[in-house]
Amino acid sequence: MVKNVSVKVDSDFVLLLPEGLYEIKRMEPRSKQRSIVVVCIFLAIAGIVIFGYFCNDQVCALTKRDMMMSSDVAALTSDTGNSVGKSSTQINNPGLSYEEVLNDDNFQFDMNAHDVMVFLHIQKTGGTSFGKHLVRDLDLKRPCTCQRRKKRCHCFRPHRNEIWLFSRYSTGWKCGLHADWTELTSCVDQELDKNEGETTKRRYFYVSLLREPIARYLSEFRHVQRGATWKTSRHWCLGRQATPQELPSCYSAENWMDVTLDEFAACDSNLAANRQTRMLADLALVGCYNKSSLPPHERNRVMLASAKRNLASMAYFGLTEYQKISQYIFEETFNLRFAIPFEQHNTTVSTTTMNDLTPEQKRRIEHINSLDIELYSFAKRLLFQRFEKLKAKDADFEVRFAHLGNLGVMRNGVTEFNWDSNIEDTSTERQ
Repeated sequence: MVKNVSVKVDSDFVLLLPEGLYEIKRMEPRSKQRSIVVVCIFLAIAGIVIFGYFCNDQVCALTKRDMMMSSDVAALTSDTGNSVGKSSTQINNPGLSYEEVLNDDNFQFDMNAHDVMVFLHIQKTGGTSFGKHLVRDLDLKRPCTCQRRKKRCHCFRPHRNEIWLFSRYSTGWKCGLHADWTELTSCVDQELDKNEGETTKRRYFYVSLLREPIARYLSEFRHVQRGATWKTSRHWCLGRQATPQELPSCYSAENWMDVTLDEFAACDSNLAANRQTRMLADLALVGCYNKSSLPPHERNRVMLASAKRNLASMAYFGLTEYQKISQYIFEETFNLRFAIPFEQHNTTVSTTTMNDLTPEQKRRIEHINSLDIELYSFAKRLLFQRFEKLKAKDADFEVRFAHLGNLGVMRNGVTEFNWDSNIEDTSTERQ
């Protein structure tokens, strides 16, 4: 007779675990069981010796976090079918986690070694301003040098022409226009190897910004209404680009200029809805852009949990609504200093649009962005937890926080570079 037992798991991702039942088989006789255990121990020891001798560096260098991630992915995908479950092997290098950075008392972002910062730029979150801060306002031994003919900077290490920053303004859109987590983790290593002409072991540190979802969505609406499309984005996943059938266009003309808010919200394939969740999740877990691979409810649960996990494991993320706190967390995390304070803009174009919403429009927008709303709530709690931890470790917090961006010296760097007078890089979207 088969017995069933339900299992309770205390985890942020418990909702994603299959609500299945575990089968308990009849136990083998003890003597036979003991023999099996002895054989297994012998094989395990032999395997460790052989594996340690023959395995290549890339495999042997896997961290504890890599192993945990593989376990998490297996749990997340155990009931989603083989085609989805196989996706976990496609992840290349998700980078060092925030906990790994925080728990290392001697940590420092090492410009002289092979540390690389990767900026995951989500549309309409303030990423353009943050990206400019990274290339022009960090106090570095060798500041980034920016080209006059286009919006691009060379961000090299102090003693060699090797890139330490992977972002729009340092490398361009090498992994695709506004590449997401799925695209970046499978692309960055190869692109840097190609750029530097050799294979190098690097430590990656992923960084990103999030924004209150309704304000971000309305900002994207206004941006598209003015003619932006981002139609050159690749939407690459599991070795291929999303097909027109998987991502049908919301408009038939050259762009969607003058679209109304109701039309914008009515298009089911409009990636503006829950954009932050989609861009932070491992889309391979949900069959990429093939929505038929999972029921909608299950797809949403897996995607949201994956986005939360990836966000929590990022070395850094900031929130648009908390510029000063976000700047402090970045500086304390990486032991790098910005030469200017971040500006807080509380009144934006989306603010006016939000004030003009009808109750029905507001309900509709909240509904189609429900995943982003939950993700942002999670991110906000996590941001303040990180802030309090760093604050508790900082004996000079009051002085530091009151003088963010004030280095007390004049720099001869690139802070005076006039971006507005530059010719627009043709690989970027309309501003």
